[in-house]
Amino acid sequence: MQEPNKVNFGPIIGILSHPSDGASGRLNDAPNVSYIAASYVKFVESAGARVIPLIYNEPPEILQRKLNLVNGVLFTGGWAKKGLYVDVVDGIFKHVLKKNDAGEHFPLFAICLGFELISMIISKDKGILERFSGSHHASSLQFMKSIKIEGTIFQRYDVIFVLCKLAISFLAILSALVIFVRYRFSADLLAKLSTDRLVMHHHKYGISPQTFQENMHLSNFFKILTTSTDKDNKVYVSTVQSRRYPVTAVQWHPEVFYSYLMF
Repeated sequence: MQEPNKVNFGPIIGILSHPSDGASGRLNDAPNVSYIAASYVKFVESAGARVIPLIYNEPPEILQRKLNLVNGVLFTGGWAKKGLYVDVVDGIFKHVLKKNDAGEHFPLFAICLGFELISMIISKDKGILERFSGSHHASSLQFMKSIKIEGTIFQRYDVIFVLCKLAISFLAILSALVIFVRYRFSADLLAKLSTDRLVMHHHKYGISPQTFQENMHLSNFFKILTTSTDKDNKVYVSTVQSRRYPVTAVQWHPEVFYSYLMF
């Protein structure tokens, strides 16, 4: 518990809510309801940050006021690819770039749907996503040969990286391993990421490396850090990092451990 009157200088991260109640309408089927899965909140808090919910359909002036209070933004996984939600993602993404262009370090971390939406926005192609068989799938991360680990999410200070060693039967998670990383991943751990099924994937769409590289907007904005394979051994881009901005997007789920820790 924080001591009274003690200032907390930890970062504050805004997490954008997603349409629906997160339970297929069983909790609340109102058309304006939205939610943030607790696993994303725990994921951010585990690294020492605090969270402010960014409600996607709240009045724009309130959302803007919140954006001026936070030190970064996280886009979660989900399914919404049209309507107000996408417009809000687009607006926040532009806000992130504007903040950084003005000299303020303002990071964005996008997971799964977040990866897909900013890829659609940057590529200027709403049809750029391809179908993949990646639902409830444990896979590895294949690092690009030319990539340098320094300065990426795989070489961070005082953060928690979550790896899930999974044996999946329907929704059953049989084992999970949390790795607490300080300063840098060991060479052994980086090697295991490429050889073992340590990472959870849960998506139906993605972008192949060829499609990614052929779109000049995407390839100029992002560099590919890793690729992965789906259940049919089709290769897709799984981690990207902006060449200029503190923007990273992943087509896998580093927060997934917290989904099962709470049960």
